[in-house]
Amino acid sequence: MTGGAGYIGAHCVRALRESGAEVVIYDDLSTGHRAAAEAVGARLVVAPLDDREALRRTLVEGFDAVMHFAARALVGESTRRPLWYFEQNVGSTLTLLSEMSRAGVRRLVFSSSCAIYGAPAYLPVDEAHPIGPLSPYGRSKLMVEQILDELRQREGLQATSLRYFNAAGAHPDGSLGESHDPETHLIPLALAAAAGDREALSIYGRDYDTPDGTCVRDYVHVLDLADAHLRALRALMDGAPGGAYNLGTGRGRSVLEVLDAVGRVTGLTVPVIDAPRRDGDPPGLWAGAEKARAELGWSPRYTSLDAIVETAWRWYQRERA
Repeated sequence: MTGGAGYIGAHCVRALRESGAEVVIYDDLSTGHRAAAEAVGARLVVAPLDDREALRRTLVEGFDAVMHFAARALVGESTRRPLWYFEQNVGSTLTLLSEMSRAGVRRLVFSSSCAIYGAPAYLPVDEAHPIGPLSPYGRSKLMVEQILDELRQREGLQATSLRYFNAAGAHPDGSLGESHDPETHLIPLALAAAAGDREALSIYGRDYDTPDGTCVRDYVHVLDLADAHLRALRALMDGAPGGAYNLGTGRGRSVLEVLDAVGRVTGLTVPVIDAPRRDGDPPGLWAGAEKARAELGWSPRYTSLDAIVETAWRWYQRERA
């Protein structure tokens, strides 16, 4: 599993191991964490994804499939360094695909993103929605999906792309959670502000055309994402050609709703300051995920925002201890 020492990857490794699968994590630890790999008990190969020889030595061991999480994922950074993002997210994936072909590994589950859609033309956003990424990050995910489509049609690669909306939460036992540097996700930022570990949280715009004026997003629990990956893998193992699926709850939550949930769960107040809108932030974005329900049998279990925040808070408190 590439990127298996990262946030979503580590949760997927744990779910796979709990299902009885043998897993090898391939991660350069540039954004992943050795402690996460140790927590899930999988063997770790530390190497960059563009290291063809390291990939070859690893893949020759024999694998049924690859789950591909490794990527650069900061939208703002991608606008400043587009070439590097294409090298990291597209070029390295081509190297991975080449070495998979050489080793005879014919199944891939790819970590994609709702960023491929761009500004929503309608809501909820389903897989038939027009494609129009607004950032080099989103374009890099789309380019990989297009490559996988070609290889599926012309070379018989079984490949599934899972388009996440807003990943959130942590493992309920507090052993795995979200830790980015820099942190850009709303829930961990709000928890840190409530705990007094960072300055007030910035709310970027209160004048959107939404019920309370703040942006609305679809927060899907990381364990639900892990479950979707296992289901996608099982479908490929059963002979499915693969495809593309949205992963979200189908319900949008505003920034203020998230902050209210943080207050209820922690008993603390989140200090906030108002800031101007950020370029490229659509007012609302949430998923139409009926295709994943129908074809993969997937349905999110964490539908309560408070439940999602509660798992993130448990992880946060453990990390501070």
